[in-house]
Amino acid sequence: MIPALIVFVVTYILMLSFQKWRPWIALGAAAVMLVLGALGFFEMTPLSALRAVDYNVLLMISATMCIVTLFIESRMPARLAEMMMAKVPNVLWAVTVLSLFAGVVSAFVDNVATLLMVAPVGLAISRKLKISPVPVLIAISVSSNLQGAATLVGDTTSILLGGFANMNFMEFFWFHGRLSIFWSTELGALASTLVLMFLFRGYRDKVDCPVETEVDDLVPSWLMIGTVLMLICMSFVPEPEAGALKTLHGLRSGLSCVLFALIGLVRQSLRERSADPFARAAKGLDLDTLLLLFGLFMVIEGIRAAGVIDAVADIFYRTAGNNPLLLYVLIVGVSVVLSAFIDNIPYVATMLPVVQGIAGLMGVDPTVYYFGLLTGATLGGNLTPIGASANITAIGILRKNGEEVTTKDFLRIGVPFTLTAVLVGAGFIWLVWGK
Repeated sequence: MIPALIVFVVTYILMLSFQKWRPWIALGAAAVMLVLGALGFFEMTPLSALRAVDYNVLLMISATMCIVTLFIESRMPARLAEMMMAKVPNVLWAVTVLSLFAGVVSAFVDNVATLLMVAPVGLAISRKLKISPVPVLIAISVSSNLQGAATLVGDTTSILLGGFANMNFMEFFWFHGRLSIFWSTELGALASTLVLMFLFRGYRDKVDCPVETEVDDLVPSWLMIGTVLMLICMSFVPEPEAGALKTLHGLRSGLSCVLFALIGLVRQSLRERSADPFARAAKGLDLDTLLLLFGLFMVIEGIRAAGVIDAVADIFYRTAGNNPLLLYVLIVGVSVVLSAFIDNIPYVATMLPVVQGIAGLMGVDPTVYYFGLLTGATLGGNLTPIGASANITAIGILRKNGEEVTTKDFLRIGVPFTLTAVLVGAGFIWLVWGK
């Protein structure tokens, strides 16, 4: 167990120190785990490592990225944002509506992509009114991070949970006869919106934002809607008992997304009479995340085979003293704090089997701990400017536009926003799922 634990700890330290090299560090760590398995330190073969990779998750992430690229190119998000801005009376409501819009979109689209869609509207409004765009873009950024946990396709961490817990799209709304994580996320969003309204209470200048963006292609929007509807339909497909059909069933969500992505890309290529749409979609793929996950799935299989996950689960179990509520608070709290400084994708991928092990030791349903983990890890990134990719992107956009962003500027919005959303969301989860 010790060699596998050392490899895992060193891997995390290297990923934190050299973030640009994270995918290659994860793949290198996977190779080391395979070597340790071959040397007999624990039972792990190349075949078992490849089987540990969740290909359904990788397909879903890849395909949705392609669909999002087409959706952004259609300019529909910018037009929708402008249409909403034309209806608001002042900056207070403009920021509130833009933040809510970013949150709703991010429930179905990657958080960074959502920010890139909405940020230009926030910048334009700020310039017209001659106010600082810094708090406006920070509000949009933290809101786009918030609702990633709301649906199966909202964020990579949600896709990871769906794959690990075998949850389909509809089960993010209603799971095992109870309200699911979508509703806790929305309650957190509602509470944090009130926080934003309080923070921006002095912004009363009138907004004049004409609807200027033209959309001449509605197909990408229908593809987005079609993907969601197909995922819902796939939720009702019964699982075959064995064979190739059982394998395909396990990939059904990913393959559905791939189908819609191919339809959109082929159509756009025919319209342009060029293969450029495929090239743009490939450029839009977050290969770093895909390679990182591919390697991490194998690394986690290695520490599982070596008994590290069981040992960590036992430590959590002993710390909580067989108290389900204390354990829940511990998982949520640790997730919030760690995700404020480290990427939540490897953290969630690592902690899901740990949480499963803890629940097994306690003899309880792990669902409440899964949801607590996802809530804490998703929202924790909003505590600091470096805790989430969308925050880093927002600060980069502001600096490119000549704006200086201090840590104090971010914390002023991020801390009350995050703590409110976590307390409300996590509290609701415990009331519904806790014992």
